Amino acid sequence: MKSKRIWFVLSFVLLLTLLVSACQPAATPTQAPQPTQPPAQQPTQPPAEPQPTQPPAEPQPTQPPAEPEEFVIGMLLVGPYNDRGWSQAHYDAGLYVEKKMPGVKLTYIDKVNPADRPGTTPEQLAEDLLSKGAKLIIFNSDDMKDGAINFARAHPDVPVIHASGDTSWKEGVNYIEFPKFGNTMGKMEYGKMIAGCAAALTTKTGQIGYLGPLINDETRRLTASAYLGAKYCYEKYAGKDPAALKFKVTWIGFWFNIPGFTADPTQVADDFLNSGYDVVISGIDTTEALVQASKARAAGKEVWAVPYDYEGACAEAPEVCLGVPYFNWGPAYLRAVEQVKAGTFKSYFEWLGPDWTNINNHDTSAVGFVFGDALSADAKANVEKFIAELAGGLNLFVGPLNYQDGTPFLAEGEVATDLQIWYLPQLLEGMEGQSVPSN
Repeated sequence: MKSKRIWFVLSFVLLLTLLVSACQPAATPTQAPQPTQPPAQQPTQPPAEPQPTQPPAEPQPTQPPAEPEEFVIGMLLVGPYNDRGWSQAHYDAGLYVEKKMPGVKLTYIDKVNPADRPGTTPEQLAEDLLSKGAKLIIFNSDDMKDGAINFARAHPDVPVIHASGDTSWKEGVNYIEFPKFGNTMGKMEYGKMIAGCAAALTTKTGQIGYLGPLINDETRRLTASAYLGAKYCYEKYAGKDPAALKFKVTWIGFWFNIPGFTADPTQVADDFLNSGYDVVISGIDTTEALVQASKARAAGKEVWAVPYDYEGACAEAPEVCLGVPYFNWGPAYLRAVEQVKAGTFKSYFEWLGPDWTNINNHDTSAVGFVFGDALSADAKANVEKFIAELAGGLNLFVGPLNYQDGTPFLAEGEVATDLQIWYLPQLLEGMEGQSVPSN
């Protein structure tokens, strides 16, 4: 009995166990962990072979900038182009325009005067320049006035400049109406006043000689200007009696020496230097006054000279040169070329003064003055004061002034007009020398 009971209990426990197990939810089978695989490696691409560098594209040929159209200036020079005077000042002005304006070319004919080219007129030579392509013709001397007028009449459409002259001055006595005729001149009256001042502050004898060219309106007014400057400085800065100052002009008959036609400027200069005139002011185109003063200095004389026209003239004899009043034609010629190229050139008259802010400014001043080595420091300081006075408005063409023959020129306090100065008919009272040419 007991064994049956044990069997019964065991059977019951087994049955209960099976029933409990049947009531549990079925277990979710667990996936066995997979061995960790290293991340899949993408096949490594070998580095790209460097591509050959392409050379830069060949630059396409470019057209070079167009060369400026050639513009020819034709210039007639009364003397040699290298005379260290009037003609060289014009020649250098042409070179100045060439430098300032690409495409400009200067062509010239020098020694245009009756002695060097007998039987040939300035207008004939201007025709030659025109045939060589000149688009502007410059006649550089007062002596060429008729030639310039004749050429302008024959070629009214060709721009012409006459350096000096008054053909296009409507208020002047010689006005002729032309469509394209320019007169240009610097107010060298100021330069001559400065030259006279330097001479008066240097002379030890109180005697100044003036080596003059031919006699005309221009040369009278310039010689008179030198006298006025000398007289003013002799009194104000040297403290001497201006009436005691001796000022003499001797004319040779042309702008430079023409053997057999003019007086010899070498002889005229020597005559001054051998007769008590210890300063010679030149009014001619060339440097004889300076050269002869240098020779006299070498012989033991205490003498000086003032050349004319050309900025570098003192280099001829610096030991006797007090300074040089000179013309600077470059800016005027540059303006004219610009106007011709722009199609705006028309007749004009200009009488151009110094640029008083700097009389030696090559781009702005028509007239300048270079001090010479022979001018003393004290004299130079006083000449500089005189220049400052002129810049401030000092006018020496103010009355009372008489003509050389004693007739009145300007009453007390009267100021000369431009016309009165330009057409000065005589030298001034106190000056020695001819006022009009001999018949």
